Amino acid sequence: MTKLSVNINKIATLRNARGANNPNVVQVALDCERFGAQGITVHPRPDERHIRFQDALDLAQVLRTEFNIEGYPDARFMQLIREVRPVQATLVPDPPNAITSNTGWDTITHLSFLTDIVAELKAMGTRVSIFINPEAKYFESAKLTGTDRVELYTEPYAAGYPLDREKAVQPYVEVAKLATELGLGLNAGHDLDVHNLAYFKQCLPDLLEVSIGHALICDALYYGLENTIQLYRRQLEL
Repeated sequence: MTKLSVNINKIATLRNARGANNPNVVQVALDCERFGAQGITVHPRPDERHIRFQDALDLAQVLRTEFNIEGYPDARFMQLIREVRPVQATLVPDPPNAITSNTGWDTITHLSFLTDIVAELKAMGTRVSIFINPEAKYFESAKLTGTDRVELYTEPYAAGYPLDREKAVQPYVEVAKLATELGLGLNAGHDLDVHNLAYFKQCLPDLLEVSIGHALICDALYYGLENTIQLYRRQLEL
């Protein structure tokens, strides 16, 4: 079964636009769980332009499903993980001013750094996932870091899907087989939506988790949050 983790960064963006606490990020996360989300994802960035570090601390007190915190593993991120002890930490190579995560780790160049970080996180009891491009050359070194999972960067798939979905998904099918052979769990995220999700899941049957935020929240504006979460769940069950 592939779990749906709802990224609630956009909820925090909306809250921060007015400077008060509407919508309430913690309450929305709890409602997402109640509506069928099997996990909650946040990505607190250094400038706290959406999710704040305090949000992560508050969420950790109440969430019942898997809590996944994404981020670049600098000192502040590592301290947050140490305090929260989420089920999963997803490591991304973003510079501080990045709008969104738009590439995976070069696990060859950063092998030593990632190995140390992964070991530190696993010592805290946190499962580790490394954000990675669908290129086979990065998977052997990803395995050497000691990570439990990799999260496939799916924007190229989403961009290519309307033109030729078989061609778009092929690199992911190939690296998914390699990941399975290496004993790496598979997550995926970035630009997956209600249109391209079912086909992606069908082509990658070993997919463990998808993390979706932007598209899901956009759809919720039209369909409502509960209906949208159920709609995305159904795409993963087709």
